[in-house]
Amino acid sequence: MLTRRLLLAGLAAGVPAALLLKGQPAHAAEPEVFLRDGLAANGHDPVAYFTEGKAVEGRAEHALVWKDVEWRFSSEANRATFEADPEAYAPQYGGYCAYAVSQGYTASTDPRAWSIHEGRLYLNYNRAVRALWARDIPGRIRSADENWPSVLQG
Repeated sequence: MLTRRLLLAGLAAGVPAALLLKGQPAHAAEPEVFLRDGLAANGHDPVAYFTEGKAVEGRAEHALVWKDVEWRFSSEANRATFEADPEAYAPQYGGYCAYAVSQGYTASTDPRAWSIHEGRLYLNYNRAVRALWARDIPGRIRSADENWPSVLQG
């Protein structure tokens, strides 16, 4: 069970269970891009993580479709930046939890649990899981890269 794996990993790392149980992980055979309420990146502006250093909600009037899903941006400038090079700004692993992908499964993400490493955006299930991710980002990326996109098939 995916929730159990995530919980056990967090508990082993000393993370309180209450922090790990917020939300539910996604299930196997997922679409390429994680969606919440039909929106990529949890409806947040992926460019803003780079330019403002924080999660910023996107707006419907600054939306575009990429990879057959809707992405929202906080400004027309951010929309244009993304449109010019979406691979540079889109979260890795389709916006699924990077830690979960490194462990061989998928999980939903919290827009406040993010990091940028070597110019790439990574989202995590929650802030406690982000702390686990941060312990060995290069190693986790290697594992996640090996698992992606096969984890989408279950």
